[in-house]
Amino acid sequence: MRPTIRPVLAVSAAVFRDGKVLLAQRGAKLGRGLWTLPGGRVEPGEALADAAAREVMEEVGVACAIIGVAGALDIIHRDADGNLTTHFVVVCHAAEWRAGEAAIGPEAQAVGWFDPDTLTQEPMTEGLAGMVAAAARMSRES
Repeated sequence: MRPTIRPVLAVSAAVFRDGKVLLAQRGAKLGRGLWTLPGGRVEPGEALADAAAREVMEEVGVACAIIGVAGALDIIHRDADGNLTTHFVVVCHAAEWRAGEAAIGPEAQAVGWFDPDTLTQEPMTEGLAGMVAAAARMSRES
């Protein structure tokens, strides 16, 4: 019998600076080379906004101020036989840059600041463009 796969709660943040959004290019096996928002798992007892800010600092070395929740995504992967292998529930946040220069790390093979209006020209994780658009609206209104 296969072990039960349970959804994992994760966070990400669309960090804006001078109208551009910070993206990280995945270095991990799953999704290698795709551009995505910095983020990761929520630790037990950790508030979502705190987790998002911590993950941004850990992954790309940038301090940010969380504005609010921009949306949520289910990231579901299955093997060749259709069996569930992973299920992440990702709560995406809008954030503003506060300090630090984006740098690569163990989980990001590249980082960059992108124009939110031209994201579709880049290879990216599923749902990224929609989350960035929602976060950009929140950033402009804050």
